[in-house]
Amino acid sequence: MLHGEVEISGAKNAAVAIIPAALMVNGVCRIENIPQISDTDMLLTILTHLGARVDYVNPTTIDIDCTDVRFQDAPFDLTRKIRASYYLIGAMLGRFGSAKTTMPGGCNFGVRPIEQHIKGMTALGAQVDVKNGFVYADAPDGRLHGARIYLDKVSVGATMNIILAATLATGRTIIENAAREPHIVDLANFLNSMGADIRGAGTDTVKINGVERLHGGSYTIIPDQIEAGTYMVAAAATGGEVLIKNVIPKHLECISAKLRETGTIVQEYEDSVLVKGASTLRRANIKTLPYPGFPTDMQPQMGALLCMATGTSIITEGIYDNRFKYVNELRKMGAEIQVDGRVAVVEGGAKLTGAVVQACDLRAGAAMVIAGLCASGVTEVEDVHFIERGYENFVGKLNALGADIRVARDEPEAEAEQRIVYIS
Repeated sequence: MLHGEVEISGAKNAAVAIIPAALMVNGVCRIENIPQISDTDMLLTILTHLGARVDYVNPTTIDIDCTDVRFQDAPFDLTRKIRASYYLIGAMLGRFGSAKTTMPGGCNFGVRPIEQHIKGMTALGAQVDVKNGFVYADAPDGRLHGARIYLDKVSVGATMNIILAATLATGRTIIENAAREPHIVDLANFLNSMGADIRGAGTDTVKINGVERLHGGSYTIIPDQIEAGTYMVAAAATGGEVLIKNVIPKHLECISAKLRETGTIVQEYEDSVLVKGASTLRRANIKTLPYPGFPTDMQPQMGALLCMATGTSIITEGIYDNRFKYVNELRKMGAEIQVDGRVAVVEGGAKLTGAVVQACDLRAGAAMVIAGLCASGVTEVEDVHFIERGYENFVGKLNALGADIRVARDEPEAEAEQRIVYIS
């Protein structure tokens, strides 16, 4: 059982767009509440390679000055490792009128098409070419021009990328069928605090009036909805009681609602939630949808929890084609789950036992840790580097809640891919 309090870090999905957005600012951006995770470290390293000055005020507050940055190719050995590399397209097009980067990397749970990104950049006047794993984009006259863009499907990445590109374009851009996630609002708020004119973020229609330049300023990133949800599920799965601090409860409503269906008690306060696990978890059906629906990034964690619930639960993945790779790992621990395309049927009540399992991706890794906390015996989770992409001090925070978990390395200087989490 997990007991105690845990402090939630800044939102990964906001930070990985806000850091590239600093490229477009003339002056110093002070960004507070940056999560200490490998994805943000990599993006800051990329900015440094591009000529930005990056100074740490403290571990979670950073000053970024991109005033003197000149256009050059981003370091491909870094950009190919993270999904958020595609935000460099919008930021660099907005700042320089040109961009070149790799296709997005990161977690491998399905194809990450960027057709909607390309559609948006093309509508703004850019010539975009994808070849040999690279994306090349150029504005023929050096600056993008406002346009009306209808997204064929709701896409968080495309919505944010088009916002970035349109901020310094001439004229007005209107994005219709835009995604509504909290981190989109956070990106818009960051840019507005630096002099942008963006309205409607958080609705399905976003309007951007292009400005000549952005100035320096200070901004604090919102708390991480998915990190908070992960600790909520961990508390519920283990039958514990955890106060999760530094959150925006409204962002967690879809997660809280599903946990309550399982019998878990969730009490909301101004900037925290208290989660009390039930003695017996009940079944629940889940379908992932764009915000404010249940987030796809919480699907694997809930999948692990539902293995312990009584009855049969059905999980429908409404966003990605291949997000059930983690199911094979749960089966190694004794879970009874059948997958057919985008639907998984979970026969609850399984008695999980420790096993050697893989973190197939970031959120699958978190699911394996949650399952390990509930299993008898020792669970070894391999490929820890996926977890470190999005969770700040995951092992330390869990141990502070009473977990018995440690990271081991075969050699002191081992690469991230060789690190293993042991849970007992």
